[in-house]
Amino acid sequence: MPKSLLEYAYDFVSASKEPVAFSDMWKYIVENAGLSEEEAKARIASFYTNLMLDGRFVTLGENQWDLRSRQTFDKVHIDMRDVYSDVEAVDEDSEEEDEEKEYNEAFNEPKDSDDEDEEESEEGEESEEENL
Repeated sequence: MPKSLLEYAYDFVSASKEPVAFSDMWKYIVENAGLSEEEAKARIASFYTNLMLDGRFVTLGENQWDLRSRQTFDKVHIDMRDVYSDVEAVDEDSEEEDEEKEYNEAFNEPKDSDDEDEEESEEGEESEEENL
């Protein structure tokens, strides 16, 4: 059974004592898996996605990769508070209140004077019918 591209990547990174550049890793994979230039171009994006999702590998930034088992937690852990610290907090209650206000304003708009005249004449007709 032929090796998967991730297995070639694992072999390459394992053999290296230092983190490796993605381009070096990909070059090794293409050569050892016997991929043609067209196949390499067609498969690189899928491979990169699989590499990102494979728990054995970790990116160290600057497109440097290593085995997760060789890295300490604090070096590879991303604190999500740092990621979202630049995002402006949205006051959801305020947004909901604004939406409700806009919705209610649509129903509380002043009536045209023509509409009022029609309503008064309809009310007059109803009271005349009741008297009959």
